[in-house]
Amino acid sequence: MLNPRLLSRTRHITRSLGLHTRRTNSNTTASDYQSRYLDKLRQRAEENGLSVSQLLEKAKEEEAERRKTEAAKLKEEAAKFAKHTPLAASSSTPLNRDSDASRADQTKKERKDAPPYRPLSSILDLNRIFSTPHTTEQISALWTAYHASRTGGTGRGYVCASIPLPMFQKLSTTGRAYPTFVLALPRIQPPEPGATSKEDNVAHEFYFMQWDFHASPEVPSADLFAKPDPSAPSNPPSATVIFTPLQEYKLRQAFSTPYLVLTLYTDLAASHGLVLLRGEITPTSTSGTGQERFMLSQEDAQLLAISLQKFYLWNDRSGTEDESKAERLLRTFHEKPEEFKWEELLEMSKSLI
Repeated sequence: MLNPRLLSRTRHITRSLGLHTRRTNSNTTASDYQSRYLDKLRQRAEENGLSVSQLLEKAKEEEAERRKTEAAKLKEEAAKFAKHTPLAASSSTPLNRDSDASRADQTKKERKDAPPYRPLSSILDLNRIFSTPHTTEQISALWTAYHASRTGGTGRGYVCASIPLPMFQKLSTTGRAYPTFVLALPRIQPPEPGATSKEDNVAHEFYFMQWDFHASPEVPSADLFAKPDPSAPSNPPSATVIFTPLQEYKLRQAFSTPYLVLTLYTDLAASHGLVLLRGEITPTSTSGTGQERFMLSQEDAQLLAISLQKFYLWNDRSGTEDESKAERLLRTFHEKPEEFKWEELLEMSKSLI
């Protein structure tokens, strides 16, 4: 449920998206609301020459049409957002031992058709990995240890994971079919008088997310001068997923700042059946305290990554009566936007608390 104290910042968003803020408790029933507003409904119906049921049906039709229009507008803006928003947030934070000068020189030499993210070879020594064979478990351990050592050994500003190739294939298949969505992050507020549970004090912040896919990286080799074997299995396309607050996106659209960028590296997919996920949280401007700050907390970044998995990692029962509520919600958002209910999205976010 939306906390009234956030309305001053999100009023124009909630109005345009049809989100209604309300707080309920065990002492308030549906009949109380009906009796409270019945007279107003009758008065409005008489003014329009309609019965109460006709007035409600008309309002329902208008609401469905408005949602459909807003969803179409959101998709159109999403296309512009993907076209103009830079995805490479990694350049703002040094991630290895190279000097700033050497990294700047390397940037100048990059190909113009290079993907908009830092290549895996600049993070891991792929030649060494292939010259001294590593198992998937060893590579995963190296990946985790590397990111845990960032930001002065605190790991702040990054999330990482090692994903089996079959799981990535399911995620990417769904991501291509439904590249945009809106996620709800719960925000626990200070308890208010009359609150009977923790859920009574939960507000939500909405995040717009979008998939993008890039060229398939070459399969690494221990021999730098070895020519690629055309008969060998190739890597699938790599992917990025950007997250930005919906309020920020609605205000700035193509110029909005991604708060979190997930990069899914497929360089080791063909050789090890492994995809490496790297999440970079965008840093804020220097605070002058000597401690770097970020636009998202570590916990929020992890919750967004978990939400991505919840909505995009479909099981084999998709399209049947057994498919999950998350799958149906994502399908409805794209295929039947007039039937999409934000209340169901908020209900699903309770599992993140």
